[in-house]
Amino acid sequence: MQKEYWKICSRIEELAIQHPNDEKLQEKAWGAVVPLVGKLKKFYEFSQRLGRYMSLKIFSHCLEEFAQALAKQFAEILHFTLRFDELKMTNPAIQNDFSYYRRTLSRMRINNVPAEGENEVNNELANRMSLFYAEATPMLKTLSDATTKFVSENKNLPIENTTDCLSTMASVCRVMLETPEYRSRFTNEDTVSFCLRVMVGVIILY
Repeated sequence: MQKEYWKICSRIEELAIQHPNDEKLQEKAWGAVVPLVGKLKKFYEFSQRLGRYMSLKIFSHCLEEFAQALAKQFAEILHFTLRFDELKMTNPAIQNDFSYYRRTLSRMRINNVPAEGENEVNNELANRMSLFYAEATPMLKTLSDATTKFVSENKNLPIENTTDCLSTMASVCRVMLETPEYRSRFTNEDTVSFCLRVMVGVIILY
């Protein structure tokens, strides 16, 4: 449903670009794109919190003790990350809509037109968001950067501690998928997708 709404919004923007002097159409396009940009902002801010959380919590505790609860939490993060990036890659309208928002905002500023929603995403934040969404896999890059940061800021810890944590998780996922006894316990086919995404995620981070 969200994807269909995004397509409709993009169509309105396309018409607005084709008819720049149609004020009603411009207002309609602006009204449609502002809520979508608000959603993009929330995901961007979440990615920043996620990066900090990864560095401060997950790795530090995982390395002290490979606790099952923490490993599950880490797995949930990786599953969300790859699912988000998958949806982002298959929806080019996201970047198109954001580009339209920035162009329109700039034009409104030049013409001294009050821009409702500007307080939501100002120019500085828009620049950072633009760089984030320009990445092919923005959430995964956030986790990758957090992993690199953790390793570089904790030189007292052998890098093998981090790679062992990641390789252990990859091995656990592989065993769960390859072992008929464990595989037969999956009551939901989505569990297979979950394990595959987590395994891919930790291998990339490794």
